[in-house]
Amino acid sequence: QVQLVESGGGLVQAGGSLRLSCAASGRTFSGYAMGWFRQAPGKERRFVAVISWSGTITEYADSVRGRFTISRDNAKNTVYLQMNSLEPEDTAVYYCAKGTSPYGSSSGGSFGSWGQGTQVTVSS
Repeated sequence: QVQLVESGGGLVQAGGSLRLSCAASGRTFSGYAMGWFRQAPGKERRFVAVISWSGTITEYADSVRGRFTISRDNAKNTVYLQMNSLEPEDTAVYYCAKGTSPYGSSSGGSFGSWGQGTQVTVSS
């Protein structure tokens, strides 16, 4: 079972940036898609971004496209989420997830392992 540990969350003003990291243990990281999801208070967990095993294919939620960038470093077993032009609506706990296939999707059901989450708070 892979372990995923997120870091990089915090408090930032609207318009600011944060970079989230997710470090994965184990040797099976590179062959699987990785994704980011978020859950705001009182709301369901929602898809943010996914990246294929090779890093060549990415997909974003409409609400973050053009502002967020997902990337991965397979040599470091790490996936990143660069978040720019942050808005108060981006406030949530952000979760990293490992896909069950090389390409993944926007569905949470396509991911088999989840991190504990990191809080992102954007003040207005």
